[in-house]
Amino acid sequence: MSVIFWAILVIAFVILEIVTVQLVSIWLAAGSFVTMICTFLFDLKPFGQMTVFILSSAALLLITFPLIRSRRKKAHIATNADLDIGKTAAVIEKIDPTINTGRVTLNGVDWCAVSENGEAIPKDAIVTIVEISGAKLIVRRSL
Repeated sequence: MSVIFWAILVIAFVILEIVTVQLVSIWLAAGSFVTMICTFLFDLKPFGQMTVFILSSAALLLITFPLIRSRRKKAHIATNADLDIGKTAAVIEKIDPTINTGRVTLNGVDWCAVSENGEAIPKDAIVTIVEISGAKLIVRRSL
């Protein structure tokens, strides 16, 4: 392995990072860069190069990941859908987990619905919204 090999890896990992934008390969790109510099300065053999690559990539990951993770956390902002939790809705199609059916109407909008505990709920029953999962309401039969 040579300096050119590590330079090519740096470029490849940077391109991969640009394409994915998920902080998947940035540490490998940095580890390749450190290995390229060490190989140039110290004329490392292949085993030494791989050792430097693995250790530097792992060290950079361990050092920077917690910092990046804390900056990426965002406060939960309630959406309009979140505001519907706790409201009641009318069942317009029997909720039956055995045949995957169930629809409710909430504020004039037709939603797919499932029972939170897997029970069947008949048409025209009143349910309470417990959770929203994508475009599906998780409901509980109101008493």
